[in-house]
Amino acid sequence: MNRLAGKSALITGAARGIGRAFAEAYVREGATVAIGDINFEAARKTAGEIGEAAYAVHLDVTDQASIDAAIRAVEEKTGGIDILVNNAALFDLAPIVEITRESYDRLFSINVAGTLFTMQAAARSMIERGRGGKIINMASQAGRRGEPLVAIYCATKAAVISLTQSAGLNLIGHGINVNAIAPGVVDGEHWDGVDALFAKHENRPIGEKKRLVGAEVPYGRMGRAEDLTGMAVFLATSEADYIVAQTYNVDGGNWMS
Repeated sequence: MNRLAGKSALITGAARGIGRAFAEAYVREGATVAIGDINFEAARKTAGEIGEAAYAVHLDVTDQASIDAAIRAVEEKTGGIDILVNNAALFDLAPIVEITRESYDRLFSINVAGTLFTMQAAARSMIERGRGGKIINMASQAGRRGEPLVAIYCATKAAVISLTQSAGLNLIGHGINVNAIAPGVVDGEHWDGVDALFAKHENRPIGEKKRLVGAEVPYGRMGRAEDLTGMAVFLATSEADYIVAQTYNVDGGNWMS
């Protein structure tokens, strides 16, 4: 059974990694998916590889005009938006005394403002259409606690959890469910960059931090993008209609809340 048959989704930052895995899962479940990404050529390539039910839209979540244009493109292509996944995000780390305003501004612009204003634009479209919808924000286990070198990223993801709660309470009156997923450590291209930053600031060899954090996961390994798709699909279906303003840990047991 296709659990998302006839649904139209937009996923931000979907040209690769977790966003791409979600897009593939949604298409398998019958949805039409807009691959939103700042790298339009990469988005177009990904959409072509996924198949006819996927298409690319240029989306820079730091630019309101780009957000609005992406929502209009989805409306024109499919008649409206049923599902938004706010996946686009950026990572950085540094000791407190070395954090720069540039890094702070960049991370909050993408991870927090990007999430908020893309959610706002999608919600306005959903309200005007009058059919409700599902919004899924990507938080992180980093939003559940502080980390010595990851203050800004942790703060952005804590903000995503808080925005999910407030937006969820506000938008459910319009039939729009807002919830979030908090992954743990997820292997892939993203974590190679994270590992390199830890190597620099903790004076470790490349690959050691990645090995250590994987070994610390109770499940026994780092997560994979595919480990998150079940929750992403579930929260987009009618099975999750009574779930409001929640953030679900999908992290192999790393965090309990």
